[in-house]
Amino acid sequence: EVQLVESGGGLVQPGGSLRLSCAASEFSFSSYIMAWFRQAPGKGPKWISSINSDGGSTRYTSSVKGRFTIFRDNAKNTLYLQMDSLKPEDTAVYYCAPIDAQYYRTLDSSNEPDPGRVFFRGRGTLVTVSS
Repeated sequence: EVQLVESGGGLVQPGGSLRLSCAASEFSFSSYIMAWFRQAPGKGPKWISSINSDGGSTRYTSSVKGRFTIFRDNAKNTLYLQMDSLKPEDTAVYYCAPIDAQYYRTLDSSNEPDPGRVFFRGRGTLVTVSS
């Protein structure tokens, strides 16, 4: 069964750090562009970062640039998101998903991946930033 399982979420104070993991199984992980999305309470899902298949190219939405780092270990079939300088507005369920490469190539730097184009995803992990 194809699975993506996120972990690493929790409660953290503003200014703190967390590292999220996304473990893939029964899935050609190393062949795919991978992304992190998040859904804040009462809001729709939003793309926050993506990384190409070999890890050599990354993108971030403006609100997390400079604070979050996406990386991957293809030998371990795992995607990561290092989150530093966390803010209360980062509170959300975070999930990982592959992105279709053909679709991704149609996006320029001003277009963010549409969460509606996700064809499968993990269940997510909750991050709460609060004092």
